[in-house]
Formats: sequence, structure tokens, C-alpha cells
Amino acid sequence: MAGMNSRARNFGRWWTVCLFAVAMAWVEAAVVFDLRTMVDRLEPYQENPLPLIGRLGPVELVRELATLIMLLTVGVLAGKTWRARWGYALLAFGAWDIFYYAGLKVICGWPHSLLDWDILFLLPLPWWGPVLAPMLIALLMIIWGTLATQLPPVAVSRRATGMAWTAAGVGMLLALLVFMNDALRVADQGVPVIRQVLPTHFNWPLFLVALGGMAVPIVQLSISRWRHRQPVTAAAQLVER
Repeated sequence: MAGMNSRARNFGRWWTVCLFAVAMAWVEAAVVFDLRTMVDRLEPYQENPLPLIGRLGPVELVRELATLIMLLTVGVLAGKTWRARWGYALLAFGAWDIFYYAGLKVICGWPHSLLDWDILFLLPLPWWGPVLAPMLIALLMIIWGTLATQLPPVAVSRRATGMAWTAAGVGMLLALLVFMNDALRVADQGVPVIRQVLPTHFNWPLFLVALGGMAVPIVQLSISRWRHRQPVTAAAQLVER
């Protein structure tokens, strides 16, 4: 009975975090719509994606940072262990990202397709990528966050865990390299040049390698859960016989 109550509470937290993320995604979409309307950037694939009008640039950069802090905070509040806290934070981030694009689609009809270019972040350099790319990463976040928060932990060696998260870290760095590739290419030419760069090619092969690296902790967690269940299944089959 206690186990069932615990699972029900965890599932309730899962839905609460998702509800928060969806509501926050709508707020984010509305803010971005207002901002892009003011600077004539409803179609984000344009040079100088955030014109430096007054204090608009610094305010927007701080807003992006504040958004990340809010998503991390809801994870900390929802989870009781650090594993669960990270799980809920990633769940919130993934749901927020996907429903942010859904909100923009409802509000202004953009993106027209999942391959439309978007300016993803401005820190520390502009990140450019097709809408599909961050949505795939967001899906991985939702899957890992769900597994980490809704299933009880199983014993896994520190070495295996370390290797899985090392692979994920390498994947994250590769993804950042792909997103910021064009900005990095002209980074030595100064901010004005960086702001005028528009990407023309997205390195899908390297991004898929990065995505595979980020998926390793999910695979490890799934395999660990499967191995943990095997003895129970075998015992149940013996009883049936």
C-alpha cells in the first residue's frame, strides 16, 4: 500500500511539473511573439536576430538566464533526492521547449515546418538550428526525467554511471558545437559580424552522433531496470510451473 501511495504521489508530481512547464511555455511563446513583433522578427531567420534597441539586448539575455533558473528551481522543489530533482528539472525543460514551439504555432503560425531555422539561445554566442533539433533533445529530457522520477532506483556501478554521463557530456558539447558552428567560425571578427551571420547548413550527421551520446544514460537506465526485473520474472515462471 505504501508503495502504491508513493507511486501515486510521484505521478502527481510528474503531472504538476508538466502543467507548470506547459503554462510557462505559453508565457514564453507570448513574450517572444511580442518581442519579435516589436523588432520585426516574426520570421527569426534574419540577420541581427535581436536588434540592440535601448536596453533590449541585455534584458533579453537576463530573461533567458532567468528562464533556465526557473526550470531548475521547479525540479528542486518537486524532487526529494538529487536524482529526482534533476529528473523533474529535465522533464520541465523538455516539456517547456516542445510546448513553446506549439504555442508559437498557435499564436502566429510559425514555425511553418520542423525544419525552419530558429535562433535558440544568445548565450554565450547565438545558437542556430532547425526547430526539430532542440525538440529531439527535449524529447530525450522528457524520457530520462520520467524514468528517473517514476521508477525506483536500481543499483548501478559508479563506473557504468560515470561512462554513461561522460558520453552524455560529450554529446552535449558536440550539440553546442553544431548549434554555434557559424558563430564560432567568425567569433574572432567581433560582435557586429557575429550578429550578421546566418547559417545555411546544419550538420545533421554530427548532431545525430551528439544525440546518441545524450541518449546513453537513458539506455543505461532502461537496461539496468530490465536486468533488475529478470530474476523476479524467472522466479514467477518457476512458481507457475
